[in-house]
Amino acid sequence: MANILIGNAPCSWGTLEFEGFGENQVTAAQMLDELAETGYRATELGDWGFLPTDPGVLADELQRRSLAITGAFIPIALRYPQTHEAGEQAAVRAATLLAAVADRTGQSFRPYLVLADDNGTDPVRTQNAGHVTNSVGMSYAERQMFSTGANRVAKAVHDATGLRTVFHHHCGGVVETPDEIELMLSITDPTLIGLVFDTGHYVFGAGGSTTLLEALDRFADRIWYMHFKDCDPIVLMKSQAAGWDYFTSLRNGIFCELGQGCVDFAAVKAWLERHNYDGYVTVEQDLLPGMGTPKQSALRNRQYLRTLGL
Repeated sequence: MANILIGNAPCSWGTLEFEGFGENQVTAAQMLDELAETGYRATELGDWGFLPTDPGVLADELQRRSLAITGAFIPIALRYPQTHEAGEQAAVRAATLLAAVADRTGQSFRPYLVLADDNGTDPVRTQNAGHVTNSVGMSYAERQMFSTGANRVAKAVHDATGLRTVFHHHCGGVVETPDEIELMLSITDPTLIGLVFDTGHYVFGAGGSTTLLEALDRFADRIWYMHFKDCDPIVLMKSQAAGWDYFTSLRNGIFCELGQGCVDFAAVKAWLERHNYDGYVTVEQDLLPGMGTPKQSALRNRQYLRTLGL
């Protein structure tokens, strides 16, 4: 039987991991207050240092608001071997905090280390986000380095904390299209690395929503965690036609409020129920600092999910 719980993340309040977008428009306390007030039961960690990094302090902040911790996003350019050591250290540091906080709060859900490419840093992938061709994919040597690095990080995280790692496919990075997701899964250890399936990034990277449910079936055995994100089909078409880069698409609202885009969340919910999904789904509406009205959007997103019985 499915047990689907709903959380959110700091990125919905404009706190993104990209260099140059670090000016937080809200404090951690305000973000946590608004997240709880709008009906969510958990949060991801966000950028290191945005939320408290002392496990006792963070556990207290979460418990005061009856929140759980669900994961930490760690971007690493895994196809470059020189990133592996520092990336492993960052991942183990974040995972150690997650595990300690989960132990202190007594939450039953074990958080995930959310591994990703260092999205938005490769000019070619950033420019081609949403309209990627095979010509900009990883070389054979890069695939080998990616595999080595991803498995290394996931093993180190598990050895140090017992936590599992999921990989986040993401536009503006080297794992964006459906075939690139399949490739990533084929070259990583299925006992170490699962997939966080992000509905909005899938639709953006696939060029539309027609294969979304097919993709859930395609990757079902590796889907351990879910992100709910919507994608505006009009903005998607404009992005494709004009050749916008990732950040231009983001500024133009490619990731709209849930129910306003082309993701069929009722069908996704039904799929999760058929597969007895047990755990948190994290709502994300990636906003650049100063964009939109985060609290109001979070509330409308939560209200929309309630209309689906979530």
